[in-house]
Amino acid sequence: MTSGDFSRPGAFDLSALASRQPAPGATAAGSGGFTVDVGDADFEMVIRSSEQYPVVMSFWSVKSAPSVQINQTLEKLADEFAGQFLFAKVDVDAEPAIASAVQVPSVPLVAVALRGQLAPLLQQPVPEAELRAVLQQVVQAAVANGVTGRAAPRPGAEPVDGSDEPDVDPRYDAAEDALERGDLEAALAAYDTVLAQNPGDPEALSGQARVRLLTRTRGVDPETARAAAAATPDDVDAASLAADLDLIDGRAEDAFNRMIDLVKVTSGDVRDRARAHLIDLFAAVGDDDPHVRTARQRLASALF
Repeated sequence: MTSGDFSRPGAFDLSALASRQPAPGATAAGSGGFTVDVGDADFEMVIRSSEQYPVVMSFWSVKSAPSVQINQTLEKLADEFAGQFLFAKVDVDAEPAIASAVQVPSVPLVAVALRGQLAPLLQQPVPEAELRAVLQQVVQAAVANGVTGRAAPRPGAEPVDGSDEPDVDPRYDAAEDALERGDLEAALAAYDTVLAQNPGDPEALSGQARVRLLTRTRGVDPETARAAAAATPDDVDAASLAADLDLIDGRAEDAFNRMIDLVKVTSGDVRDRARAHLIDLFAAVGDDDPHVRTARQRLASALF
């Protein structure tokens, strides 16, 4: 898989590791504030933590200069992202059982874990700017899947910006707990409660949009949905569902472009529905995202 092909997790079968029991606190510290070295005892525990935040995992060897290079860049970016993902390193020479169970074909191999599933991300060094963009896609895909937590810096690590870790706003606890349980209805109700007290709260509005996205795509077969969109390109419902799946897969730009293209060639109620759906996707990602800013400009051009 190339750096631009981030898609749904699940490519690696982790069943061979199912019987392993994690040793609490066994994770060794990496050199970065959000980097850990993973061994046989705590691999499963780290994978399970991807229910709360993405885990970017590097299978590497000191004998492989490219894998060492990737690790150096990922450690730097893990600190830059400040807990939006955890960077976990697996030395395949020291941990051959993990490499065998995951069926690592060769090193370097970088994979991403999300909601307990592991999928390949890249197999060769890429420029730092390109890797940063890939990681932004990972974070977007996590948010779209309701994974909104942050990894804590390892004990003893200096804060990246010299300040303490920011406090988590407790107003969103109920919604985030519901998302972790997979209870979308309860999560939506929790965000409604926040908005009743603070109308226009941007985090709650974004949270609602993410929950709606998860609700619309729950139980949907991606191949069938995308085939329907391709067969009927002017069908707003088919296009909207395909765009939802694009966003779930971390391809925000594709999702936005799909809906903007529909806005360009439709009119009346169909155009209004396409525009409204696109605005909801913007909310799910957040206005600070550069893809949203660019897409808003393109939408304005399409409308006027």
